[in-house]
Amino acid sequence: MTKISIIDYGVGNLFSMGNALRKTGAQVEIVKTLEEILGADGVVLPGVGNFGAAAQKLYPLADAVREAAGAGVPVLGSCLGMQLMFESSEEAEGEGLGLLKGWIREFSGELKTPHMGWNTINSTRVSPLLEGIPDDSYFYFVHSYYPDPINTEDSLAETIYGERFTSIVERGNVYGCQFHPEKSGKTGAMLLSNFVELVRR
Repeated sequence: MTKISIIDYGVGNLFSMGNALRKTGAQVEIVKTLEEILGADGVVLPGVGNFGAAAQKLYPLADAVREAAGAGVPVLGSCLGMQLMFESSEEAEGEGLGLLKGWIREFSGELKTPHMGWNTINSTRVSPLLEGIPDDSYFYFVHSYYPDPINTEDSLAETIYGERFTSIVERGNVYGCQFHPEKSGKTGAMLLSNFVELVRR
């Protein structure tokens, strides 16, 4: 059975993510050690809260996540977990994982933040992660910052909230979504199911 490890570094909504992944038929484990991360078939990095505080808490496990990703293990980050895949954030000082080149930017102007509620995505290219998920599908967002990839090809889908921003990223076996798939109903369940299928390959 496919084993998905959800990293517990103290800032994740582990219960809802775990339940959503178990519904795909995967074996799900909440993990806290280097060995558990490196022994997984797929890794999920959830997260809510402040970039700097989360980066500090993730630091003891950061090398294991980088090693797993470098070994070809599929890694999925959601919300703050996706932001931590980048190098740094305007929210706070702290070192991200650097799995993706770029930064996390704050929404500008007079936009109400956090951007909270349902919004649509539109894909920028074809990917197995979005199999069966058409453009203009709704997902649930809660965030005040968004990813700004240096490599535009890392952007898999975009969302408009005052401005157009990257809402899903993909580079090789590294995936991330700015929204919460575990709180996004049928479309979120489909995305998680697609991720598990990618892990099984």
